[in-house]
Amino acid sequence: MPGSSHERSDAARNRQLLLDAAEQLVRQYGADAVTMDAVAKLAGVGKGTVFRRFGNRAGLMLALLDQSDQKLQWAYMFGPPPLGPGAPPVERLIAFGRARLALVEVEGDVRKNADIGGQYSGPPYNIAKTHVALLLRQAGAPGDISLTADTLLASLDAGLVLHQIRELRYTPDQVGDHWEHLVRQVTAPAGQ
Repeated sequence: MPGSSHERSDAARNRQLLLDAAEQLVRQYGADAVTMDAVAKLAGVGKGTVFRRFGNRAGLMLALLDQSDQKLQWAYMFGPPPLGPGAPPVERLIAFGRARLALVEVEGDVRKNADIGGQYSGPPYNIAKTHVALLLRQAGAPGDISLTADTLLASLDAGLVLHQIRELRYTPDQVGDHWEHLVRQVTAPAGQ
């Protein structure tokens, strides 16, 4: 996948093995249950390998988020439509939101455990915001495009979506349908 750093092939393979193990543990048990020991055991490596690679648990969680962000970025920049190029902007926006929502299962708990600050000024958020703003412009959305992009992205916040699903008992499909409704509202021509 594009976006990988220049590292030895065995180091890259081990890194991916560890991230895959951590992601599997998050999906099965939630991020709170993921330990460096559990990741090492599932990946079949020593615990020291995990610490050398990621430094600490927060570093592992940040690496998981980075991997997730890179996969999504690749999909909307180069993947097939409707998420990737070639579909109308409104359809791409809808596909983008649904793709982000599909990642909530892993990302929601991981973001909480990564102890991240400044998430709105970092590259992953700004790349997503630039993408959403571009599609809003292409769709002819009225108003302050930057503010609208922030507002739309706020509705995809993993913590909020997990609250909606776990506490308020909305289904992921209901949240996705609401995303589509919001996109269609903000991109509708004035007066409709």
